Amino acid sequence: MELETMRPNPAWDPAAYDDAVATFERLADEIEVRVWGGDWCKDCRAQLPDFGAALDAAGIPDERVHHHPVEKRDDGSKAGELVEEYGVEYIPTVVVERDGEELARFVEEESVPIVVHLADQLETATAV
Repeated sequence: MELETMRPNPAWDPAAYDDAVATFERLADEIEVRVWGGDWCKDCRAQLPDFGAALDAAGIPDERVHHHPVEKRDDGSKAGELVEEYGVEYIPTVVVERDGEELARFVEEESVPIVVHLADQLETATAV
């Protein structure tokens, strides 16, 4: 099942995030992107469409982007595919992996957009 909130925002401007998009573009054939979110979640609805547009702009193949819809339990905890395995407590959560190794993680909210936050971590993790 795909997250509706990952549908790319058509108004998003990749030129405003050249460096971050370039980082993802450089790694497009090496990374897997896992996105936990819920179409019911206001933070996901606010942030994920721009991230979806960023992945499109970077040419990340669809088969490398894994959607993990999350349900909210009555006690506030989250349930869904791989939630426990990846320690997902807040959404959106985005994990970028290469060869099964976690390189970058975004959890719920940061002072910069998801693509910028992850690109900064990816630059550090993949520096030679």
